[in-house]
Amino acid sequence: MKSTRGRHLTVPCTLLLFMLTLLCTPAAFSATNEETEDKAPGITMADQATKEKKLWITTDHSRLKELQKDFRSGPEITQACLSCHTEAADQFHKTIHWTWKAYTDDKGRVFGKGGDSINNFCISTDHMQDKGCLNCHPGWGTKTEVVNCLNCHGQKSINWEESFEDLEAFKESKDPDEKEIANEIRGNIQAAVQAVVRPERQNCGACHFKGGGGDGVKHGDLDTSLTKPNKALDVHMGSDGQNFECTRCHTTTLHNIAGRVYTKPAATERKSLIEDDLTTKITCESCHSSTPHKSDSKANDHTDKVACQSCHIPEFARVNPTKMSWDWSQAGKLKDGKPYKTEDEFGKHDYMSIKGQFKWAKNVKPEYFWYNGSISSVTAKDPIDPGQVVQVSHPLGSRDDANARIFPFKVHHSRQPYDKVNKTLLGPMLSGPDGYWTTLDWNHALTVGNAALGIPFSGEFDFVDTTYVFPITHMVAPKENVVACNECHTRDNSRLASLAGFYMPGRDQSSLLDSLGWILVLGHLLGVAIHGLTRMFTNGRKEGK
Repeated sequence: MKSTRGRHLTVPCTLLLFMLTLLCTPAAFSATNEETEDKAPGITMADQATKEKKLWITTDHSRLKELQKDFRSGPEITQACLSCHTEAADQFHKTIHWTWKAYTDDKGRVFGKGGDSINNFCISTDHMQDKGCLNCHPGWGTKTEVVNCLNCHGQKSINWEESFEDLEAFKESKDPDEKEIANEIRGNIQAAVQAVVRPERQNCGACHFKGGGGDGVKHGDLDTSLTKPNKALDVHMGSDGQNFECTRCHTTTLHNIAGRVYTKPAATERKSLIEDDLTTKITCESCHSSTPHKSDSKANDHTDKVACQSCHIPEFARVNPTKMSWDWSQAGKLKDGKPYKTEDEFGKHDYMSIKGQFKWAKNVKPEYFWYNGSISSVTAKDPIDPGQVVQVSHPLGSRDDANARIFPFKVHHSRQPYDKVNKTLLGPMLSGPDGYWTTLDWNHALTVGNAALGIPFSGEFDFVDTTYVFPITHMVAPKENVVACNECHTRDNSRLASLAGFYMPGRDQSSLLDSLGWILVLGHLLGVAIHGLTRMFTNGRKEGK
């Protein structure tokens, strides 16, 4: 029979805290209905900081002569943009969105997907030599020399490569039908060039919703369901609510977009806009302050140790599934001598000969870690221990770190190639004629990939289990759907069961606190009994008179 002793011992402990709260903050339990309906200060502050944003422009791009040309290539379009926006390309060339490099440390390791960093889904860009990865680079096609301004600022999506190729093929044609096709292509190109806007959700989502190989592969809290969500999915981006664009929070200076998390924190200060009206709106505190709830709310006491996201994002991948594991060691299998694919219950590929075995999931509860805003990352130059699970990326922070909070994460599991002699993770070339997706030859793909990285490969490889973390910060649920207190403060299936080293009421037990709890409870019961008996005798005497 399962013992319930530990569960019962937590009752007086919880009652102790309840009684202390009652004695210290009686106002918390005497609020009127009218007071309950008032907005919390954090909500009022957010309303002020994010009140209706009315944009106005001074230029109608469709009237500019520079954008009415017969464009024959992407770089021609960029030159037209730069004729007015003279500094834009120079600014953008210095950003991580262009270089894909975060920084270089004192050991010569270049962090970033354009550098030495490794992940556990598509593994590596091989110093941007893997052309398949460049589909998300904001240059023209696979060329990384010229900025494609329309990636972020274009409102109309067309197939540029196909359009320019067709235009070139038909430009000298005498056939009336082909001339008409050419004129239609010219019209589509000009319409797309002239439809210039500030970056909108579909611009950001074109890469960030589909990075890593498809919709929802990477993040779990970023996929195409956020293109036009309702507020039940995200209270900030919901089209029936605030309807924020990405840049409403990811504010930008000189084309540097706030909020990028690689190895350094996205924000180093937890300032609100009241403290500094020029601060970026990238943390919850920026708009809601560090006391977002009503002054008598116990939730305000959590903000120094618990991230807002931990309570306000109970699950991720709530509409579309996200990839939770990727086993590269299973790749290469054939049916009837040919590569094949299979699908799972979500209609997602759970096996592909060129990629291996996958597992997808929906409505996933996050895993929780202490997080100070920095991520520890393994690069292709770092030695690993193949005898244990390799944490390719992992959050930094501890309970004793003043900047750390309990934060929700998606943890992606993988099995990926490593060098058996050098004990390092390997970066295979995946696309192109030498890539694994073409050859299904691991040794060749790994040799070519590591040569592109400039890192030695012994020629001997195997596969190792790895994990990689993604901070969960989008898909903020409405307040009625937040994580309930007893989902953490419980001994059975607590969300925070994996976090140790501190006492949590309801989850943990303490003989001292349990004893004090029983004493306090019995003391209160005795006090109430004595008070009741006293009133009975006193009233009896009064009636006797």
